[in-house]
Amino acid sequence: MKNVIDLLIDDFHERELPQLVPRDISLPRLKGKANVITGMRRSGKTWFCYQQMQEMMAQGVKKEQLLYLNFEDERLLPFSTADFQTILETYYRKFPAFKDRQCYLFLDEVQRIAGWDAFVRRVLDSENLAVFVTGSSSKLLSSEIATRLRGRSIATEIFPFSFREFVRLNGANPSAKRFGSQTRAVLQNLIARYLDIGGFPEIQGIDTDLRRQVLQNYVDVVILRDIIERYSIRTTTSLRAIIRHIMSAPATCFSVNKFYNSLKSEGIACTKNNLYDYLDYLTDAFLVYQAPIHSRSEKVRRVHPRKVYVIDPGLLEAMSFHITEDRGALLENIVYMHLRRKGLKPEYYITGEGGEIDFILPPGAIEEGRLIQVCWDLGHRSTRERETRSLLAAMDELNEKQGLIVTWLDEKSPHERINVLPVWKWLLKFSSGKF
Repeated sequence: MKNVIDLLIDDFHERELPQLVPRDISLPRLKGKANVITGMRRSGKTWFCYQQMQEMMAQGVKKEQLLYLNFEDERLLPFSTADFQTILETYYRKFPAFKDRQCYLFLDEVQRIAGWDAFVRRVLDSENLAVFVTGSSSKLLSSEIATRLRGRSIATEIFPFSFREFVRLNGANPSAKRFGSQTRAVLQNLIARYLDIGGFPEIQGIDTDLRRQVLQNYVDVVILRDIIERYSIRTTTSLRAIIRHIMSAPATCFSVNKFYNSLKSEGIACTKNNLYDYLDYLTDAFLVYQAPIHSRSEKVRRVHPRKVYVIDPGLLEAMSFHITEDRGALLENIVYMHLRRKGLKPEYYITGEGGEIDFILPPGAIEEGRLIQVCWDLGHRSTRERETRSLLAAMDELNEKQGLIVTWLDEKSPHERINVLPVWKWLLKFSSGKF
């Protein structure tokens, strides 16, 4: 193992770091804390680490002060807990002068190796190393991380490209202050492409058939490695059925009871507990996200089904056997994921009259108010009246002065208390932590 580690260190220092699209993500750095970078597979965690390295080198850090190892490299297998010490011994043997200098250790997909957490804690306590850890299992590196690293970490979640990053990638200016006819045409074209392509970095610029194949493979790998292998699932029929259902009906409430009865009628053996577990496993793997109903009553939150969203619109296009005709659901999925990128965890709200509000946010989260409706088109009178009536009712019940409707292209407001923004403009309208 010593020779392999020695070779990997040399290989990393010899090769050029790749050219990349800068991510609109800041990474806090606090002495004595490990930076834990999580996210779905292929969402750009490794390249985000490269971005951190480039920023460090631009500030005068020598490349030899950076130590990077990817634990999905088969040359590091089998890797034992004792081999972690070999990493330090090999590195400091090559660069003894760095023993007393600040250096930076990047451990990519390290959650696969037993004892990684004890090694990280020891390094933070005994070495002059800032530690960066990436992983694709949220259950290991989020809910369990406080226990494993004992408060010695700061977690940052990486998503596929946001629309702002997608605009920059395609050579347009995401920070435009004026939206004349030409700029509008470019941005409207890009949001249409983003709705189909999505933001996974690897599939940008490749043809449609290959893109779908690659994205389908992403889902297959998540199913196999992050769910089936990890949880030792033997029968996968119901697991794949729940994935197909979510992909064909994003941004809708998922009732375990109804889905269980549907599978039962088809002769598919499964328990309700299995379905609850599968939904949590998919969430742990960052493939889907769940939004609960907004209520102070824990009983109400427990009884009502959660709405389920998919991490990226490109996956919806690639995995759906037939793309949903409800374009508003696709739009709502994009809005939800943008809110999650900004560190928010939106919930949905049901008014006293039974109207549904797509998102309710913490007070002060955005300038236009904490209540957001998403509607593809306000051109139809019945649709406009329904959305307006529900939003106004929620605003009165929650004592909110303003509400927001995000649309595909509409900007005309149906009421003085309601702001209306097309999705391309809303996605770009972000600064200083607020929309």
